[in-house]
Amino acid sequence: MDVRDDFRELPDLALRTLGGSVVSATDEAFAARENLIVPGPPAFDPASFGHKGKVYDGWETRRRRSPGHDEAVVRLGAPGLVHGIVVDTTWFTGNYPPEAAVDGCAGEVPGDWFPLVPRSDLKGDSENAFDVPCARRVTHVRLRIFPDGGVSRLRVHGEALPDPALWAALGTVDLAATENGGVVRDCSNRFYSSPQNLLLPGPARSMGEGWETARRRGPGNDWVEIGLGVEGRIAVAELDTGYFLHNAPGTATLRGRVDGGPWQDLLDTPLEPDTRHRFVLAGPPPVSEVRLDIHPDGGLSRLRLWGAPTETGREALHTRWQAAL
Repeated sequence: MDVRDDFRELPDLALRTLGGSVVSATDEAFAARENLIVPGPPAFDPASFGHKGKVYDGWETRRRRSPGHDEAVVRLGAPGLVHGIVVDTTWFTGNYPPEAAVDGCAGEVPGDWFPLVPRSDLKGDSENAFDVPCARRVTHVRLRIFPDGGVSRLRVHGEALPDPALWAALGTVDLAATENGGVVRDCSNRFYSSPQNLLLPGPARSMGEGWETARRRGPGNDWVEIGLGVEGRIAVAELDTGYFLHNAPGTATLRGRVDGGPWQDLLDTPLEPDTRHRFVLAGPPPVSEVRLDIHPDGGLSRLRLWGAPTETGREALHTRWQAAL
């Protein structure tokens, strides 16, 4: 499925493992604000009680006895264009907020808020999803709940938009990284885990933090297509099968193209289990998207595509940056 058909398949820009942080909250009497951005679905143990009451895997405020509302501010791990937001109230049944709103801002210090999700009704024990028709770059989001209650997760799905000045200073970057604007556009199978995990920063800490497909029982192979942050030339391709001991692919091929043009071969190689493979690409052509085919199935923890933007890529990034300010 093409991720453009469902914004929830796009990267979560607020995710803790991407560098997101909950910088403030008006109240967290029952459950800590940091739970809002941890990866994975919320857990629940009906018998778990602590000194402050029922233990929830989420953010929960005390019962408000005066006018007002509660709010939490999240700094995105990867600032960018937000396409959709999920206010997840899973496991909160009699203590969820009946309404919520989400605002965004752009800057090192939160302020000058603009609306992303207007004040809207919420359902309890549900993933409340909202499309966000906003073309402005966002660095922080503010979740406001009315009047109080609990939210298990806040997901801010979109595409990162890096600062062109930073790229100019760095020179060589990971063109596929989520924080640099890379995004998985489509893939053949996401049975065990999301292919977006391939592009997250840092090494995977377990097999569950990579991309793994179901066991293939027929002909063919699995694949993933990735839009790069900008058009560039890939100098080094890194295919990491870390933690995949008995379910790594046997071989992999990497191809690239520019804006829907013909695919060009970049790499064809066998893979070893639980190994970080690095390959130098000689005379690489400019590409704006890549396709990784794994044969026949299995899992990888990370994909890194180190290179430099082309002049066309730099100009396109600068244009997008100016339009989103």
